[in-house]
Formats: sequence, structure tokens, C-alpha cells
Amino acid sequence: GETVNQQVKRFMRTVILISLSALVFLTHSQCRQAEKKCEAQILGIYGSPAPLWEKGHRLDSLSVNAVFLNWHSINDSMLVPTRSEGAKVFAEFPLLIGKGYVENHPEAWAVDDHGLKVEPATWFMGVCPTDTAFREYRTAELHNLLNRFDLDGIWLDYLHWHAQFEDPEPILPETCFCDRCITLFGKEMAVEVPQGDTPARASWILSSADSLWREWRCRVIAGWVKEMKAIVKGHDPGMLLGIYHCPWNDNEFDGAQRRILGLDYDMLRGVTDVFSPMVYHARMGRTPQWVGENTAWLCNRLGIKEGEYPMVWTIVQAYDEPYTVTPEEFSQVLHLGATECSSGVMMFTSRAVAQNDDKIATMSKVYGSMKQTTR
Repeated sequence: GETVNQQVKRFMRTVILISLSALVFLTHSQCRQAEKKCEAQILGIYGSPAPLWEKGHRLDSLSVNAVFLNWHSINDSMLVPTRSEGAKVFAEFPLLIGKGYVENHPEAWAVDDHGLKVEPATWFMGVCPTDTAFREYRTAELHNLLNRFDLDGIWLDYLHWHAQFEDPEPILPETCFCDRCITLFGKEMAVEVPQGDTPARASWILSSADSLWREWRCRVIAGWVKEMKAIVKGHDPGMLLGIYHCPWNDNEFDGAQRRILGLDYDMLRGVTDVFSPMVYHARMGRTPQWVGENTAWLCNRLGIKEGEYPMVWTIVQAYDEPYTVTPEEFSQVLHLGATECSSGVMMFTSRAVAQNDDKIATMSKVYGSMKQTTR
């Protein structure tokens, strides 16, 4: 027989093995919960890899493991080498941009509180999000994209009512007061809007039913995201649905994130896999430090920690506008965009980085160091 000492040692080994097995099982269960996978950090580029390939670089040699690009830029000649170099491919899908559509479909043109068709907000032209024909048009485009290419996810862009937020002084009109929107608002929120011309009805809504109006507009946007996610998951349950979105907090510009853009973090949290705040510090007149502050704020606002869903993958600025973003500043925002709960970072754009050898070296160094820490 065994000595008492041997029995104790055998018992302790058994306890340790059982504990380790339980830990592995729990960790695996947490990672797989609700079809959510534990993945390495996303180290991405926005834009075609071609400018980097033309300089003789490979994506894997630069530690890039994800490519995000406009859906019109996707083709098999780009997909095959990208996959061979170990990178995932995500398509940016321009959800509520109306340029090229509203000109031929005036019924989809957003209307302001004066009853006038909205003017383009600098370069951006929005659309009325409640136009049924436009929704069918966009939905058909998404189905077509998913059927043509093998993708890892869809990133919705231009996700807001008509406005322009990427400038230091944003353009924030009150929209949309077309007859269709007013009728839907009244029906869905149980509000009886008095008859009259558009300016009078808009004035009544903003003065007598403002909170319900803001709530309804947020529901419209969240409804778009929910429908697009259902299409994506119906095509492939493993695909991700992400959103590129305005990075303001709840209080900036008198709460314009929710009040004007129609983005309610609480609503979007339940229908989004990945939040990608567009923290373009130079373009928006902010400091590089703001990138880290904003990332921390968003993580706290969403109430998530690293590795949890929804995830946060920031997109930072690499291009030189309105001033030259130096390699040192580029390095800083890459690091700050990957802090807190962020499990991914990408930069805008691949061409801007490829045009500067020092920026290529910076990206490679930063991504290489981040890659090492996730092993």
C-alpha cells in the first residue's frame, strides 16, 4: 500500500488536474458564449493593401492581420493575396449616404425644420432613413456583396441622420421632417402631430414632443443596424457586424450624438458586434491624447472590458490633414487607440502610410510589439 504521504500527493494532483480542467472549460465557454470567439488583437489598415505591396511589403511582415476597405474596392485579385498573407477582410458598407441616389429619387431627400431639402453638409449628402425604396436598394446591395465575396465582416459607415461630424465645427441640421417621417413618428410614438405646413409641424414637434422625437430617431437608426446584422448573420453566423461611428461623448455639442445624429449607445450596444469610433484627432481639431481619452470613455460608457462583446476596434488618423501627422504622432495614436477595452486598432488610410517610409516603419514596429503581447 501507499504511504499517507503518497496518498496526500496523489489526492493533490487529482485536485489540481480537476481545477485546471474546470478552468480550461470555463475559459472556453466564456470565449464561445453566444458564438463569440476569443481572437488575437486586430491590427488593421483601412484601404487597399496595393500601395504597400507596390513598395515591396507583405502584410504579415508588417504584422497587419486585417484589411478594411470600401466594398466597391473588393475583388478577387485583392482577396487572394490578402488571405495568403494571413489577413482578414472586412468590407465598409456606406449605409446612409444618399449622394447619387437622392438626385434621382427626390422622395428620399431629407427635409429640414424649415421644410426645405437639406443642402450637402460639405462633402456629405445624407438621405431620409425612413424611405422604403432606399432601404430596399441598400438591402439588395448588401445581399449582393455577401453573395459575391467571402468576407469576415461588414462595417456600416455613414450611420446617422444627415449631418457632418468630422470637422471641428460640425454641421448639425434638424431632420427629417418629410411627411413620411412625421406620419411614422406620430404612429410609432403615439403622438398626434397637429396639421399645418412643414415648418409649423416641425416647430410643434421640437417644442412639444422633443424627447419622443429624439427617441424615435434613435430607434430608426438602431433598426437599420438590427436589420443589417440579421442579414449578415443569416448569411454566415460567424461574420461580424461593426459600425464606424462619430466618437463624441454624450455631452458634446449639446448632446448632438443622440440629439442630431440619432446614435444611442444603449440601443446600439445590443445590435452591434464591434464599435469603431472614428477618432481622427487632427481632422477634428483634437490632441493625440484625446484618442486615449475617448477610447476610455467609450469603454466605460458601453460597460465592457477587453475580450467582451460588443468589442471596440478604433480607427485612428494617419493622413496629413489639416496638418502633417508625424510618424511620432502616428505611433502615439496607434498606441492610444489600442488601450482600455480596445481589442483592435486600424488606421486611415493605407495609402497615407505607404507614401511615407517612416510611417510604414512606425506601423510595423507598433503592430509588431502589439502582436507579441497577444501571444
